[in-house]
Amino acid sequence: MHEFFKEYYSVISHSIEFLAALTGVLYYKKFKFTVAKYLIFFLIYAFLVDLIGSYPEYLYNLDLYYLIEGTLIEINYWWFTIFWFFGIVTFISFINYNILKKNIYKKTVKYVFYIYTSLFLIYCIVNFEKVFLMLDPFLMTLSLWAIFVCVCVYLVEILQSTKIIYFYKSIYFYINAAFLFWILLLGPMVFYEIYFSTADWSYIILKYQIYLGVNVLFYLTLTIAIICCEPETI
Repeated sequence: MHEFFKEYYSVISHSIEFLAALTGVLYYKKFKFTVAKYLIFFLIYAFLVDLIGSYPEYLYNLDLYYLIEGTLIEINYWWFTIFWFFGIVTFISFINYNILKKNIYKKTVKYVFYIYTSLFLIYCIVNFEKVFLMLDPFLMTLSLWAIFVCVCVYLVEILQSTKIIYFYKSIYFYINAAFLFWILLLGPMVFYEIYFSTADWSYIILKYQIYLGVNVLFYLTLTIAIICCEPETI
């Protein structure tokens, strides 16, 4: 089992992301004139971020690891901190800001994003080297908080509107549900990141299993939503 996850984790993970991105491209015309088209852009972005973020593995396999060995970018923590966590908060904030109707909820999402961005940038500047050495618990928790608030604001508005009657037909519901599911399952993993070491392969394999399972469900949910949901005019 250990060898299987070491060998095929990246392949399976990239494959499910590619499937989601490809589905989005194939169905782009369906959502071309709706806010949902940005989900397709996000899926392409997410696939590229994860693909490029595996650069240490690529360089190691090509015997070129020496090019980054001993440098700040030797480990890809910085890449995922900036391009993944900041990226998903930007996406969910943008999507929900554009689909929310009530001004108070739109302002809530906007100010949450402003606060998040300010704290994110200040922390990265003050703890510059730390960003390169680990997936910082503060930044990850901050990102999860921002996503949680944005999703909750969307759900509250849905509960207060007639859309609750046909919420299950909305692609925006599945987008928010997928992100809520993602943060609720992976959020607790933030506090166990200190145990991520080759000295404890049992934890590493457990983490791979959890991440893979959550990512498969996350991307499959978004893929099925693109296929089954109809375009909505906001």
